[in-house]
Amino acid sequence: MAAPAPVHVRGEIRVPGDKSVSHRALIFAALADGQSVLRGVLDSADVQATEGVLRALGVAMPPIPPRSRRDAPDGEMRITGAGLRGLKAPARALQCGNSGTTTRLLAGVCAAYSFASRFIGDASLSRRPMARVARPLRAMGARVVFDDGDGLPMTVTGGPLRTLRWQDDANSAQVKSAVLLAGLVSGVPVSVEAQRPSRDHTERFLTALGADVRVTAAAVSLTPPESLRSFELTVPGDPSSASFFAALAAMAGAGAIRLPDVLASPTRDAFMHTLEAMGASLGQEAGAPTGIGEPTVTYTVAPRALRGVAIAEDDIPAMIDELPLLACVAARAEGETVITGAAELRVKESDRIALTVSNLQAVGVVAEELEDGMRITGGRGPCRGRVVTRGDHRIAMAFGILGAATGGEITIDDRACVAVSYPDFWSDLARVTGT
Repeated sequence: MAAPAPVHVRGEIRVPGDKSVSHRALIFAALADGQSVLRGVLDSADVQATEGVLRALGVAMPPIPPRSRRDAPDGEMRITGAGLRGLKAPARALQCGNSGTTTRLLAGVCAAYSFASRFIGDASLSRRPMARVARPLRAMGARVVFDDGDGLPMTVTGGPLRTLRWQDDANSAQVKSAVLLAGLVSGVPVSVEAQRPSRDHTERFLTALGADVRVTAAAVSLTPPESLRSFELTVPGDPSSASFFAALAAMAGAGAIRLPDVLASPTRDAFMHTLEAMGASLGQEAGAPTGIGEPTVTYTVAPRALRGVAIAEDDIPAMIDELPLLACVAARAEGETVITGAAELRVKESDRIALTVSNLQAVGVVAEELEDGMRITGGRGPCRGRVVTRGDHRIAMAFGILGAATGGEITIDDRACVAVSYPDFWSDLARVTGT
């Protein structure tokens, strides 16, 4: 049976606020003195987990405004901070849902307090490794106890901490942020060394709010301030969310999609550069300012013939969340795409290497699982079949895009799981495809 005609795309998508920036905006507003004003905070299950944990720690946290269905900035949140030492002992376990960012960053904050904080999460989060954040916090003097293994539940009991110089072999932005936040709240200098740069949103926030942060190619160091000033922020569009629609436009038969005011962090834009290297038409212009030193860009993406690429370990950190999507784009590119050095994918919300490959095979794509990545052979044949997500939002959205681009004959077993990061994903997808 012949493949359906490729989709025609059109329109503009103002993607939801960046998830990483949204988490940190709530945390820093809670730790600041005075009232902070936030606009465009991502209204998703993961960010709601951070909101709920901060509320349980005594912050008067308003609800996150729902995302506007119009292409306009979302409603304001006005948050009166508790200050660096103003959090309260929680009366209940801290429910983190599916959010590793909530768990690891707020473990760093709570490590500076003498009370006990018990972190819990859903089944998926409870399987994810937390020893990597426990080790530096223990080295600073906090007590971190796991009920079983190195996953949740995890209890952090803090107190006066000591200065730390930590070598982060995982190159994890979440571990780095936990150490920086522990140093910030406890008032002790800290530094984190790593072999490669990772997401730098925490450092950017600290610098914008008046902290002494020094960044080199090999390390980030913090001399903590006495307090943090309040701030105003418009959260930029999430580049991971924008990547899905950029991929759709690149694979389409005709048309273009415009994506305004997307976060343009050099630690987050590797997927867009890779899409361009594969042959997509990618236009860029400067986007609106955010208020905290995070640059933005407006993309216009249109289809052209795509070709396979090789992705190696040094490419991975700046596109780790987009790799399942890249594999789906590779399914429509000429030649072979090989991804290596991505073992971290096996400890995300799912084993994203195994799950991506098995789902590609299920819909008729030639794909092979590697120990630390995958190999995909592109083609123009039909993509049909049922995708198993195991509740992983990135898998659902990646194969939703592949299905839309190839005629809509891919069935997603759990469409609702996209609420973790992009609740309006399916309606936005329908809008630009006219379905």
